[in-house]
Parts: sequence; structure tokens; C-alpha cells
Amino acid sequence: MSVDDKGRRMLTEFREFAMKGNVVDLAVGVIIGAAFGAIVTSLVGDIIMPIIGAATGGLDFSNYFAPLSKAVTATNLADAKKQGAVLAYGSFLTLTINFIIVAFVLFLVIRAMNTLKRKEETKPAEPPKPSAEVVLLTEIRDLLKK
Repeated sequence: MSVDDKGRRMLTEFREFAMKGNVVDLAVGVIIGAAFGAIVTSLVGDIIMPIIGAATGGLDFSNYFAPLSKAVTATNLADAKKQGAVLAYGSFLTLTINFIIVAFVLFLVIRAMNTLKRKEETKPAEPPKPSAEVVLLTEIRDLLKK
């Protein structure tokens, strides 16, 4: 099989793959995931973290680090990285806190949605009581069966 035939066959297989919707589904998923990621980043960074910062007195973990070299004497992370090796654990703490906050907010949203869903799923109304005529006919039927 020639290189041209292999190329055509590969293009044909890709076209069949794309026509099944796999590529389109994947692209839509990636786009929605990117948009959701941007929304979550903005929610945490611009809305939730300032509130938490105000409540904790402006505490910011992102500048926390541990020097791994004796040559590091700086007190802020940017200067310390220039002086030598540092273990910048503050960024990890910040991202971990952000994750916990987002997980908790999503939990609250899902819990609220489930509560609303349960309220919508009320018991169906009981059927109306049978009329006097239906009760009488039922009694007559039961007496005839005996």
C-alpha cells in the first residue's frame, strides 16, 4: 500500500470518526470545561477570596515559603526565588483552600437544587371519594357475589 493510499485511508477513517459526532462532542466538552473553569476562577478569585481575606484580616498564603538554601535571606517569595532554592508551599495552600471553597459552594448549590427538586415531587392528589351511587352499586355487587 502506498503512502498516498495510507493517507487517504486515514482521512477516510477520521471523517467517519468525526461524522459519528465524537470530535464535535469532545470540542463542545472542552469549550464548556474551559468556560466553566474561567467562571470558577473568577468566582473564587474575585468574589469568595476577598470576603475570606476581609474575614481573616487579609491573610494571604501565596507568599509562604521555606528556604532550602542558607543563601536565601529574603522575606518575600519573588526575591527568595532569585536568591536560591525555596519550597513555595503557600501557592499549594492557596490552591487547596480554593478547591475546598469551590467544592463546598458546589455542594451547597447541588443541595439546594435537590431540595427544590424534592419539593416539586410532591405526592399526587388522592383520588376523590366515590359518590353515594358508586358506593351503593359496590355494595350491591359485593352482596350478589355472596
